[in-house]
Amino acid sequence: MSLHDVMLEELRSLYSAENQIVKALPKLIKHAKNEELKNGFSQHLAQTEEHVERLKKIFEQLDQKPTGKDCKGMEGILEEGKEVLNEDESGDSYDVGLIGAASRVEHYEIAGYTWAITVATALGMKEAVTLLEETLGEEEETRDELEDLLNQFLERSVKRTAA
Repeated sequence: MSLHDVMLEELRSLYSAENQIVKALPKLIKHAKNEELKNGFSQHLAQTEEHVERLKKIFEQLDQKPTGKDCKGMEGILEEGKEVLNEDESGDSYDVGLIGAASRVEHYEIAGYTWAITVATALGMKEAVTLLEETLGEEEETRDELEDLLNQFLERSVKRTAA
């Protein structure tokens, strides 16, 4: 297997992961209690659909198909996240659990895109690198927004506990 083949497999894994996220995000939107978190999940759904389209463009450039690989890592992360949806929690503590699940997804994606960018750069795939970097930047922004929301929830919780 060549480095190019390894790259294609990783891109297929990212494509699978992004499609799994597109299917999972509506559940998070439905179950989130906080409107800001619901809106954030909705925005990320639209972004994730764009990520899928960017990956399709890369496959078109490479004259390859994006399908044929299931991302088992993302399957596991999303399955673990479903456990949060089944908890009987309310308010901020429930949303904090959803943020934790979403954060794990973002970190997994960031690792995958970082790797793909490094390898695509080594292979001289300039157009792919540009598209991958755009997605990576959005994934990092989402991670940061989730961390900000988490800190807001925790601040409120600490204030309530102290009062």
